[in-house]
Amino acid sequence: MTQDVKESFGGPAGSLAAKVRTLAPSMTRSMQRVAEAVAADPAGCAALTVTGLAALTGTSEATVVRTARLLGYPGYRDLRLALAGLAAQQQSGRAPAITTDIAVDDPIADVVTKLAYEEQQTLADTAAGLDTAQLDAAVTALASARRTDVYGIGASGLVAQDLTQKLLRIGLIAHAHSDPHLAVTNAVQLRSGDVAIAITHSGSTGDVIEPLRTAFEHGATTVAVTGRPDSAVTQYADLVLTTSTSRETELRPAAMSSRTSQLLVVDCLFVGVAQRTYETAAPALAASYEALAHRHRSASR
Repeated sequence: MTQDVKESFGGPAGSLAAKVRTLAPSMTRSMQRVAEAVAADPAGCAALTVTGLAALTGTSEATVVRTARLLGYPGYRDLRLALAGLAAQQQSGRAPAITTDIAVDDPIADVVTKLAYEEQQTLADTAAGLDTAQLDAAVTALASARRTDVYGIGASGLVAQDLTQKLLRIGLIAHAHSDPHLAVTNAVQLRSGDVAIAITHSGSTGDVIEPLRTAFEHGATTVAVTGRPDSAVTQYADLVLTTSTSRETELRPAAMSSRTSQLLVVDCLFVGVAQRTYETAAPALAASYEALAHRHRSASR
C-alpha cells in the first residue's frame, strides 16, 4: 500500500472520522455531544482547550477526556492533534465538506453526487477502523475451515449470500442462512475447525445472535461483522470486524448504507482466503467461469 493510500484510509484523521461515526451511537449523551462537535468542526475544536470544548458542548472536562480516550487517544492533547490533521485534510480538498442529506426535490445529478460521496466516506471509514489483525485471523480460519455458515437477516442476509457464493466459487463449503430455525439447526452440527459468521449492523438481531451463540458453544470459530463493537452479538464472537455507516436519513435507511461497508469486509475476507488457497482457488474459479460460459453459449443456440 502506498503512503498516500495509508494516509487517506488509515492515518490519524481517517481513523478519527471512522471512530466517531462508529462509536457515537454507543456513547452517553454527553459524550455524543463531544464526539458530534469534533466531527462537525475539527478545525474549530482543535483550537479549543479541554475547558473550552467542555463549555462548548455543555459537558465537563472529565467527559471530554473520557471521549478522547474512547476514541483511542491517550488524552485530549492527542485528540487535538488528530483534529488539526483532519482539518488540514479538509482544507486541502482531500476531505471536502459536502451536505449529503438528500431532499425529495433534489435533481438526480445531485443525488448521484451525494450518494457517491457517502459511499466513498463509508468505505474509507470502514477501512480506517477495520482491525487487520482480527481480519487476518478470520481469513486464516476460513481458509482452513471444514465448513462455513453465515447468518444474516434482511439486507445483511443479501451480504451473507454474497460471501457464501464467493467461497463456493473457490471450492469451499459454505452456507448462508436467513431462516433462524434452519440457522440454529445447522449451528448445532458445527464443531472445532468450522467457522460461523454473523452479519448484523445493529449487533442486536436475535435471529442472528442465537445461531452464532450455538456455534460458539459447539466450538466453532465465530466471527461478528457489525457496526456496534460493544453490542450483544460480540459476546459470542471470537473475532469482531467493525463496519461503519453513514448517518441514517429518511431516503437512505441504515440497511442501505450499512450494506456498503459490509460488502467491503466480505470482499476483504474473500480476497484474503483466495490468496491463502490460491493453488486450489485459481483452478476452481477458472472452472466456474468456464461452466457459466458454456451455459451461456448453450442458451444462445
